[in-house]
Order: sequence, then structure tokens, then C-alpha cells
Amino acid sequence: MLSVSSTSPVISRTFGFSRKCGADFSESPLLKKGDSKYHIAAVIGIPLAAILFQVYVPRFFERLSYLELPLLVTVYFSLMRRSPVVGVLFGAGIGLAQDSLSHNPLGMFGIVKTLVGYFAASMSQRFDVQNAGVRLVLGFFFCFFHQFFYWVLGRALLGEALDLDLQSTLLVAVLNALVAVPLFHILDRLKVTE
Repeated sequence: MLSVSSTSPVISRTFGFSRKCGADFSESPLLKKGDSKYHIAAVIGIPLAAILFQVYVPRFFERLSYLELPLLVTVYFSLMRRSPVVGVLFGAGIGLAQDSLSHNPLGMFGIVKTLVGYFAASMSQRFDVQNAGVRLVLGFFFCFFHQFFYWVLGRALLGEALDLDLQSTLLVAVLNALVAVPLFHILDRLKVTE
């Protein structure tokens, strides 16, 4: 079990979590102005809860199967950290964990969420991602991006004849974007304050 006291200072600075509430890593060259910091429990627990939600809740409530919480969590943490490297690591970790718990081939979600994490972190360096309108647009864009690249990878890597239903993909992207705004607002409250 990983304890908070056993994390290295480099890992703590890279992923933006602190050992104690109020720990200051602002002198680190890895943190840029506007980076957000989180407790290690939040950094591990939130993605884990999102993955478990994605795997188990649609079994009981089929209407919630459209909701891509692991994707939204990947987008959120990538946007808030503003580092493409951290976005890649979050995306790969969440995607591979989701692959291991699903019936899909191992690596498909890992590759797609890695791309989403990288591009979300890159976008956060150019836009004010605290604005609800920007979050809505980015939530829509990255959900559509995720579905499209999953389709491309399924056809290219696996040779599967997957159909891309554009109408349902756009509808799922809109619904996830509408969920993203309040979800991101809730996750903002988990930031470590100075």
C-alpha cells in the first residue's frame, strides 16, 4: 500500500499533490502559474471511483451507460495540471485500468485516453479553463475526439468493422459535456489551498 509519507518529492511535485494540506511546492520548476494541487488520496481515489462507476453502475442503470466518467476525470486532471506529460500519464493510467476491467482489448482505452490527456493539457496552456463555457466546449470536443479515435483505432489496429453512428456520438458528446461542467466544479473544491 502506498502511504502518503513514502511518496518521493519529485513524484509529489510532478503530479501536483502534497503530503500535507498546505504544503508549498510553488518554487518547483515543474509547476507553472495556475497549476492546481491535490491530495494524493484525491489523485488516486477520484479516477478509481470513476472507473468503478463506469464498470458497475451501467449494469444496474442502463440509462447511465452513456456517461464516460473516466474520460471526464482524465480531461479534468489534464486541464488543471497544464502539463502534457502529466496528462499523458493520467490518460494512460486511467485508460489501462479501464481496459483491464472491461471486455475491450487491452490498450484501446489506454491509447485513446493518452491522446486525450495530452491534447487536453496542451489546450489548457492556451485557454482559460476555469470558465464554464470553455469547459462545456472542451468536454464536448474531447468526448467526440475520444469516440472518434476509438473508432479509428478499432478499424486500424484490430481490423474490426466498427460503425461510427455520428448522430448518437454527437448526442453522447453533448450529454457528457453537460455533466462535465458541474463535475468539474465539484472537483475544483478538492484542490489543496495554501
